[in-house]
Formats: sequence, C-alpha cells, structure tokens
Amino acid sequence: MPKNKGKGGKNRKRGKNEADDEKRELIFKEDGQEYAQVLRMLGNGRCEAMCIDGSKRLCHIRGKMHKKVWIAAGDIVLVGLRDYQDDKADVILKYMPDEARLLKAYGELPENTRLNEGIGGGLDEEDEGAGDDYIEFEDEDIDKI
Repeated sequence: MPKNKGKGGKNRKRGKNEADDEKRELIFKEDGQEYAQVLRMLGNGRCEAMCIDGSKRLCHIRGKMHKKVWIAAGDIVLVGLRDYQDDKADVILKYMPDEARLLKAYGELPENTRLNEGIGGGLDEEDEGAGDDYIEFEDEDIDKI
C-alpha cells in the first residue's frame, strides 16, 4: 500500500464555500486607483481592461484574488495604477453586480458604462445592424438546392 503523503485531495484545495463577501462595505477609489471594466481575459492571471479615464490597460490579478475570485469579461474592477508603467495596472478588487450598480448610482461610474453584460462582440448600440450573420432564403431557392 502506498503511503499517503499529501494533506488531502482536490476538494481540500478548492476550500469551503465561504460567502464572507456577503454584505461587505462599498470601497471607493483613492488616489493611485481607478475603476475599470474588464474587456477580455488573457490567461496567466492577466486581463485587458478599459479604465474609466479612457485608457486601455493590461491588468495583473493579485495573488490574493488569483483562483479565489473569478473575474470575467464585463466585470467592474478596482485597479491600482503603477507609477512607473502607465499601460499596466493591478486588479485590487472585483465589484459584485449590486455594488457596481451602487457605484453608478453614486456617480462614480459614467452613465454610458454597460453593467452586467459580457463584452461579447464589442457591438455598440449604433452597430446592432452589423451583427446579422444569417442569410434569408426564399422557398424557391431551397427547392433548387
């Protein structure tokens, strides 16, 4: 019989389903921080985010959040700006959907920010007609095939 050398299996690594972030205090940005919306996940603990100040930054998810807080495209996050690299930032906090709505209600986020929607194809309101990728056939066309 092999000797068990580990401290448990994959369920131990997953941890308990602790909902300790329920009803947490809303954290606002300070100087050196900015609100951002995740555009896409890049893998390796990185994502591309559009900051509220208008610049697109490569963001690194901090180790405390990595594999514990899942971040998806469209999420509102708080990023810490770097003094020495303007095009990179660090994800400090992910806002829950209700917290993001509160931030928008308080005027912290601009009104044109689209909440609780994943950034799928990047279509804006004026480009909705461009998303038609299907072709309509008449009954006569189908009979010829």
